[in-house]
Amino acid sequence: MARPRVVVHPPSPSGGRRVTADAEILGLAYGPGDLVEFLRRAGVDPDQVRLDDRALIEWRGGGPEVWS
Repeated sequence: MARPRVVVHPPSPSGGRRVTADAEILGLAYGPGDLVEFLRRAGVDPDQVRLDDRALIEWRGGGPEVWS
């Protein structure tokens, strides 16, 4: 199965970051744990997730250290 193209959008004013995979909204992540859970639900093995994997995750408005 092909891995989804994941986009972590800029932090919202109220907190958290919208996460989409192949243009489908997965949810609002408030930290790396939320993101990994969304990826797991999208079919990505959580043990294989690297937050700096640019082939999997496109970060907009800051990298994995920015959540608010």
